[in-house]
Amino acid sequence: MTKAELDILVAQIGEEIFARVSPIAVTASGAASKKGEGLNLPSEVCPGCVQRCAQTCARNTKEILAAGADRVSASERLTKIDPSIAAVIDHTILKPEATRADVVKVCREARQYGFASVCVNPYWVPLVRTELSGSSVKVCSVVGFPLGATSTEAKVAETAAAVRAGAQEIDMVINVGALRSGDHEAVKSDIQQVARVAHSAGAILKTILETALLDDSQKATACTLAKMAGADFVKTSTGFHPAGGASVAAVALMADAVGGRLGIKASGGIRTAEAALAMLDAGATRLGLSGTRAVLDGLG
Repeated sequence: MTKAELDILVAQIGEEIFARVSPIAVTASGAASKKGEGLNLPSEVCPGCVQRCAQTCARNTKEILAAGADRVSASERLTKIDPSIAAVIDHTILKPEATRADVVKVCREARQYGFASVCVNPYWVPLVRTELSGSSVKVCSVVGFPLGATSTEAKVAETAAAVRAGAQEIDMVINVGALRSGDHEAVKSDIQQVARVAHSAGAILKTILETALLDDSQKATACTLAKMAGADFVKTSTGFHPAGGASVAAVALMADAVGGRLGIKASGGIRTAEAALAMLDAGATRLGLSGTRAVLDGLG
């Protein structure tokens, strides 16, 4: 496919996505909704329930999973969690000042609760692999993190090193500058080459878009390119950029853009229970949380 043909295809797909994504309207009752397909306010997610909790209310969370969610995630201090819910959580520690003891603690919590994965910076992958040995918890690492502006060769090498060390999931930051420049082929090739290395080792690839830096057309384009390049997930944000993190509108657009063919991870700036539930309601299939204590307190 030539660059011109790729640009035409991306534009056509973008137009189709926008045709299906209508602006959020406000009903007479004050609830936010989308024309034709409701987007509930957090208070509307579980009417009559006083425990709107994705981690301690098994009934409501299982309804979310039955609706199509693959995983939710949390990090650091945790409350008691239903085992079936814990199995869809990514437990994350990416702060640069994290110590060996911090990482070991997160791994032990992941083993205790039966989380889906522990996500760490590449340096810690061998330690996490050892700590999680014999458990079902996956090892996840980041690539091109947090800027995404390094070369494709560097990302490929970083991915290869991570999977050799034991990583089973890779979270890669796309080349945001190339996307904003309209260089779709460069973005697609960047993702495709990393996906090839990850998949050859049996690992899955999540592509981080940094949606706060993109307009709606660019978000839709990034999702389309990730899908064409063979990624397994699209993810909103690194959580490290000052421009901001996930938004309900971005998650809803991404959900429409991937059409159920990729997972969606909302991360960055999700600090309340209401925000977490709104992301799931908008179509997120995983959540990345840093202020986990506040979120869990709100869910309790």
